[in-house]
Amino acid sequence: MNLTCAIIDDEPLAVSLLESYAVKTPFLTLKGKYSSAVIALEGLNEHPVDLLFLDIQMPELSGMEFSRMLNGKTRIIFTTAFEQYALDSYKVNALDYLLKPISYTDFLQSAQKALQWFEMMQVRPDAATSKPEPESIFVKTERRLVQINLSNILYIEGLKDYVKIFVEGQSHPVLSLMTMKAMEDLLPPHRFVRVHRSFIVQPEKIKVIERNRIVFGKEYIPISDNYKEKFNEFLSRRSLFTDRGE
Repeated sequence: MNLTCAIIDDEPLAVSLLESYAVKTPFLTLKGKYSSAVIALEGLNEHPVDLLFLDIQMPELSGMEFSRMLNGKTRIIFTTAFEQYALDSYKVNALDYLLKPISYTDFLQSAQKALQWFEMMQVRPDAATSKPEPESIFVKTERRLVQINLSNILYIEGLKDYVKIFVEGQSHPVLSLMTMKAMEDLLPPHRFVRVHRSFIVQPEKIKVIERNRIVFGKEYIPISDNYKEKFNEFLSRRSLFTDRGE
């Protein structure tokens, strides 16, 4: 399978580097390169591409704003020198996020991820208009940006303006400055369920539930009345017996 692609970046050196990467990647065909999102608007409307390597911080029209104007068939790999945009990149039509300076190894991995996504769409064409689900999220902690695989998250606890992310196999949680609402919006809703104003859990990781509490080792997560109905809907789809009295 071959993917058509384009590059949008206001830095000429960045455009040249990404162009050289795209040209030597066998399954990519470069169809355009643009120095701004405004200039790219007309070109991509007339000649849309499968994949767009898009810088975020640009004058007049940012990459994040431009991404919301694209048709649903074009997928994005964001390219930027500013790591604080990692969280926002997963809220729009993004397949991946590359932090400058970009090596060819990182570029190729992202391009292959895009190729796999398009190949999957050929098998499941009904999913072509759906937003691609990320396999991981980036969170800022102790002045670093840390990538966490979604499949490894047990649960999240909210503490005022902070969240504690409890990760499988790690003795200490990841502490990040963000609200529970922001975390809830970031996570795929069919994989994570809020069971309390202070707790979000990944149901696939639950092994024991007792007395309206979810048991994770020595920790007990309460299930509040406000979230019990939604959580019980999940249980009813997975259980042979559901205790209605709980």
